[in-house]
Amino acid sequence: MEGVSVRKIKKICVFCGANSGKDVAFVNAAFHLGEVLGKRKIDLVYGGGKLGLMGCVSTAVAQHERKVLGIIPSAFTVNNLVGETCGKEIKVATMQERLVMMMELSDAFIALPGGFGTLEELFQMISWAQLNIHNKPIGVLNINGFFNGLLSFVDHAVKQEFITPRARKILISATTADELVDKLQAFRFESDPALSKLKWSPSSSQKEKLDLTLRL
Repeated sequence: MEGVSVRKIKKICVFCGANSGKDVAFVNAAFHLGEVLGKRKIDLVYGGGKLGLMGCVSTAVAQHERKVLGIIPSAFTVNNLVGETCGKEIKVATMQERLVMMMELSDAFIALPGGFGTLEELFQMISWAQLNIHNKPIGVLNINGFFNGLLSFVDHAVKQEFITPRARKILISATTADELVDKLQAFRFESDPALSKLKWSPSSSQKEKLDLTLRL
């Protein structure tokens, strides 16, 4: 990291599966990520509960005496559907409210292996960065090549000129937790000159304003 400016990351939001996956390497990597965050004195923001990889990473962070915040839709708490959150819990009304709060309360984002929900959260955060709604780093922990296909698809979209090379830089990837956190800390956001003119504050004109509840 010598010669590279390092951004201060105090809280990382982790998106990941509520299942453990087929390969035990996913579970081991989730626990290890939690350990890395704990040792680096980084707190965790996640989707709440204790199922699957979500439970693994939150448990590991808590065991290293770092703060854990679970943001969970109230619907998931009925009949203890996802188990007890490891740490403080904030209940929200909708999935979109959850994601907006995750964005606001985190300094960076990491996606572990997961399903449609994980991918939705990952790409929503990427699209918001592209639109200059936030400038926080986003990365995937590519355990045993889990994200190889996704990364290849994104590169294919760049070649087909649906994603710009500048926007492609938003998505970071690494195969180890330490390497990924290092890359997140070294990340320098490059906004699109045209999109950087967008104003997202309540005082913006109606033409420029876009509600975060829209599906982007």
